[in-house]
Amino acid sequence: MEFYKKIGGSFFKRAAVKNPDRQKKLALVEFGGFLLELIEPPAGTLVPSGEGSIPHFAVYVDDLDKTAADLKAAGIISFTAPEKKVLPNTFGGLQNWFFTGPSGEQIELLQML
Repeated sequence: MEFYKKIGGSFFKRAAVKNPDRQKKLALVEFGGFLLELIEPPAGTLVPSGEGSIPHFAVYVDDLDKTAADLKAAGIISFTAPEKKVLPNTFGGLQNWFFTGPSGEQIELLQML
């Protein structure tokens, strides 16, 4: 959860849900008008397995360079490439840059050109 606070989220609510196997910790994190629900993965695993796992999500940004610089200044060092990619023929032009979240999820910063 500290990772998501570091990248600009603020905790909206926390809860715990019991199921037959164990108790799951849940959190809702707000990012500029939308909520992201985080579910703690099973002990000893990095990436949740099974139905509903999300290995990747994209966040649209207005200024990719500034957003990446802000994240790096906040201590995010898990960018998967030294530079952004520019794809002029994809969706009419876009640039993106990926970094890894604490559970192995790929987070894409995406700016349309």
